[in-house]
Amino acid sequence: MSDLKYAVIGAGAMGYRYGILLQDLGRKVDFIDTWEPGIEAVKQQGGVWVSRDHEDRHLVGVNLFRPEEYQGDPDVWIVFMKQMQLADMLQRCAHLFREHQVVFSAMNGWGHFEKLAQYFSADRIYGGTAIIATVLNGPGDVDFIGKRGAGSMNMCAMSEQVTDIEKRIAQDFTDAQMNPQITTDFKGTCLAKIVFNSVVNSLCTMYQIRMGEFIAYPGALEMTKQLVSEAYAACEAAGIPMINSVDEEVESIEYASRVGNPLHYPSMYQDMTNGRPTEVDYINGFIAELGRQHGVDCRTHAFLTHGVHLAERAFQIHRAQN
Repeated sequence: MSDLKYAVIGAGAMGYRYGILLQDLGRKVDFIDTWEPGIEAVKQQGGVWVSRDHEDRHLVGVNLFRPEEYQGDPDVWIVFMKQMQLADMLQRCAHLFREHQVVFSAMNGWGHFEKLAQYFSADRIYGGTAIIATVLNGPGDVDFIGKRGAGSMNMCAMSEQVTDIEKRIAQDFTDAQMNPQITTDFKGTCLAKIVFNSVVNSLCTMYQIRMGEFIAYPGALEMTKQLVSEAYAACEAAGIPMINSVDEEVESIEYASRVGNPLHYPSMYQDMTNGRPTEVDYINGFIAELGRQHGVDCRTHAFLTHGVHLAERAFQIHRAQN
């Protein structure tokens, strides 16, 4: 049986991490992106600068294409885009999608599966979560946070049936030390990461602090439990079973913040400080809307959605003044 061939849509922090780690195994990996500064930097440098915890910076050669340039036929698409950019990217890549291909995405928030379903049948879509910290320092420059093997991820078929190709993808992720776990609860699996991000990403962004600085605050666990409990109530009302209990989810957030990535600024903070729109509407905003649809008051998530947008505006004002 030949090795799987991969193509990563979205040559950003997470796209590079997944793709480069698979490439290190000897897998054929291509990257597709539309961010011109990143494309030009990779061409001029002859690859991507890769560091781990700000050390051992070295150049890694990659095959990077615009959608219109790409002529490959991968077995597996890996998608890591910002939610608000995905629809346009998929439209530009539509001519590349084939019936034999499958797609995996562990993007933040909710909304990408409906977009992927316009191009792939449900039995070819795999979702997941990734508690894996990575920073894009700039065009063609990525930093993997945490020692090799740090972090964890879940993956689940939209059909909730474990397939042979899912097992093969999971084995490649295992060999790349990304610690995957296959589950059979699609919505519960994917919503677990939304709940995680609704706490850490949003609060660290609003207050411009690292994950370790957040969890060191004496009231952090109380804040965490309030947000998790509110989100779980909305999910329960919507008939979505969660893979963890409230206490287990709180413990997971505490551990990831205190032990896993205490020095990490979440991706939402990175977006804000780099002048990009955040995905808070697809995270806290999604939970607040889910609650509204099912008669559950998720006012804390609604408040944080506004809070992050206000932080975005304040950051832009301060940057313009300075």
